[in-house]
Amino acid sequence: MITVVIPTIGRPSLAETLAALDADLDVVVVDDRGGGEATGRGAGPRGAATPGLPGLEAAGPPVSPGGTGRGIRVVRSGGRGPAAARNAGWRVAETPWVVFLDDDVVPAPGWGRALREDLTGLPEDVGGSQGRIEVPLPEGRRPTDAERHTAGLANAEWITADMAYRRAALEATGGFDERFPRAYREDADLALRTLAAGYRLVRGRRVTRHPIRDDGPWASVRRQRGNADDALMRRVHGPGWRAAVGGDRGRLRGHALTTGLGLLSLLAGGLAVSGGRGRGTGGLRAAAAVAGAGWLALTAEFAWSRIAPGPRTTEEIGWMTVTSVLIPPVACARRLGGELRVRR
Repeated sequence: MITVVIPTIGRPSLAETLAALDADLDVVVVDDRGGGEATGRGAGPRGAATPGLPGLEAAGPPVSPGGTGRGIRVVRSGGRGPAAARNAGWRVAETPWVVFLDDDVVPAPGWGRALREDLTGLPEDVGGSQGRIEVPLPEGRRPTDAERHTAGLANAEWITADMAYRRAALEATGGFDERFPRAYREDADLALRTLAAGYRLVRGRRVTRHPIRDDGPWASVRRQRGNADDALMRRVHGPGWRAAVGGDRGRLRGHALTTGLGLLSLLAGGLAVSGGRGRGTGGLRAAAAVAGAGWLALTAEFAWSRIAPGPRTTEEIGWMTVTSVLIPPVACARRLGGELRVRR
């Protein structure tokens, strides 16, 4: 009845994900590490196609074709991103339902039973069922900016950290749009297309835990790559796509204003310096000062909005200050690049 599909790039956390699954579940692990040739069919028992994939060795004793015990099929998607990896996984499944899990989540005890209860007896017009995501935050202190970002997954709509789709709905929509190259917006896009195809999406009772992981101090800057994917979402689903998936407006407009003021201050200041004491340089200096003050005020507001809810340690304040300077121009550059790509 159910196949569990888990795309991975080889993170060790895959072991804990697999260990939490019932042994009688059909599991497809999609190896999306680059450097390998994609396969369109199952690769047989666990580990047969991709030796050395972290996490598989901890999933239990090997099985032979026709033997007993847990069998985990492995397919390769050639490093083309999570959308392509999930497509490779569900297309080798032969069950009416396909459940997508990320390789860094941990299904709660009894998840397999709860999953069957969630899916059994659903009307044919229900195309998908989302699990309930829990993000355990540290006790005894306020969460950091990165931890709050992860905690937001608990209220996100239709994310593939734990999302089941009826195979018929996947076939009707064509599955995930592989133009989304990273783990961002590809799940929201599929949900909107599933709804547009006439299906309903519901929330189940099963629970999956999404642990906090340390992606380093530059993670918030790297996440700005997602602005390019927002451009594709707008192109495909129109300007109302954010509201349709329960998202907020974001800060891109504020980032654009901050970046514009910063550039204006630099340009006016540069022209004033090159002009020496010539006519008009006083106005340029004034423009540079006003624009610079605006940039500083907006940057300070952005930084404080990230610092205030957090632990306010010296390290956190330092990194929030540095990254708050970088995020606005990086976000704008990523969005501009995305807009140019979708218009080609």
